[in-house]
Amino acid sequence: QQSELNSFLWTIKRDPPSYFFGTIHVPYTRVWDFIPENSKKAFQQSHIVYFELDLTDPYTISALTSCQLLPQGENLQDVLPRDIYHRLKRHLEYVKLMMPSWMTPDQRGKGLYADYLFNAIAGNWERKRPVWVMLMVNSLTEVDIKSRGVPVLDLYLAQEAERLSKQTGAVEKVEEQCHPLNGLNFSQV
Repeated sequence: QQSELNSFLWTIKRDPPSYFFGTIHVPYTRVWDFIPENSKKAFQQSHIVYFELDLTDPYTISALTSCQLLPQGENLQDVLPRDIYHRLKRHLEYVKLMMPSWMTPDQRGKGLYADYLFNAIAGNWERKRPVWVMLMVNSLTEVDIKSRGVPVLDLYLAQEAERLSKQTGAVEKVEEQCHPLNGLNFSQV
């Protein structure tokens, strides 16, 4: 029952009220039906919406991409143990080989090609820091590939906010997300 679901919505009592809603970074279609009506209604009634990051801003996407890279002149092969690097390389070759069979007819109908999708996800992987490669590898599964092209929940909400002419903003900067991950040492990764 919609009315019995945990809403992940907190109300800040003021006039007008403010709301705080916890999102998850998964394709919105996986969770949308489980988001209670009170959360959807709060979003619809809002005039200003703030997100973790502004995923509609090209600078944000560019900064996220840049922060994932190793220092200039370093490659993943230089920082990973040889056996792990070779296992990773073989795994990515396997994923690239399998990706055409993992794609849906709908994705193909929208003009997505397996090589393009692989490069969009794994391109420049040899220049990325190990923590970002780990996150990338975790997203290179058949289930995740089949949902590519569907925005994650916070991006979907940001796109909806723009479509509905709501004022938007972000509560964090890319650096606030990037630096803690880049600060993990190799054994933590």
